Amino acid sequence: MISVIVPTLNEAENLSRLLDGLCSEPVACEIIVVDGGSTDNTVEIAESHRVGLILSPPGRGVQLHAGAAAAKGEILFFLHADCRFPEGGLRRIEAILDAHPEAVGGNHRLIFDGTDRFSRWLNGFYAWIRSRGTYYGDSGIFIRRRAFDAIGGVRPIALMEDFDLVRRMERFGETVCIAEPPLVTSSRRFEGRHPVAIVYGWLKIHALYYLGMSPARLARIYDSERRADHSPTTVRIASVSDASSDSPMTKGGMT
Repeated sequence: MISVIVPTLNEAENLSRLLDGLCSEPVACEIIVVDGGSTDNTVEIAESHRVGLILSPPGRGVQLHAGAAAAKGEILFFLHADCRFPEGGLRRIEAILDAHPEAVGGNHRLIFDGTDRFSRWLNGFYAWIRSRGTYYGDSGIFIRRRAFDAIGGVRPIALMEDFDLVRRMERFGETVCIAEPPLVTSSRRFEGRHPVAIVYGWLKIHALYYLGMSPARLARIYDSERRADHSPTTVRIASVSDASSDSPMTKGGMT
């Protein structure tokens, strides 16, 4: 069985479409929505679909950690609410893992839904970094439960929780990428932001991460730079325990 874990924060605009598609999949699965304090009707939408619902502090790392702890499936599938999940996608995950029993998990080829030049560039860039073993939560990460437990699961950190998980997956064993059908994700996070500023911020956060800066401090920098860049995307901050940091802040991952 596949456990689909969907972290949400004010995703009423997207959640119904995603849950309608997932509920129609002809595959044994459980769907768990982990809400981080939505003020719209995200929770009501989840309840109306009769899927699992967990109310959590905000922060994608915290939410994914909570969802995985409650999941019962042999395969865990982490999916963003603003994606367009392809019909037959769950069966495709089962099929590729059956065909590659040595694989610990993997992700999907990612396509951004924007029609601008930068979105098209991102499609190629994400394919290039995937060929080098790097991918993020917006590409629909899936992993066998036994491998997930062996590598320590998703860490409830303030930023880079998806990148942290992927690095441990790649060290643990072989991974696969589903090229067809791809996963389509929203380009909304880039609206109103200059491409150069986006790429610079991405490089800066990764450099500081590799230099050992704590995830909570990275989150503070990431938040301030997005605000300075006049991004329309709302960034939520919550107080959670972070033993490795001098700050209690947390938020969702970079993706």
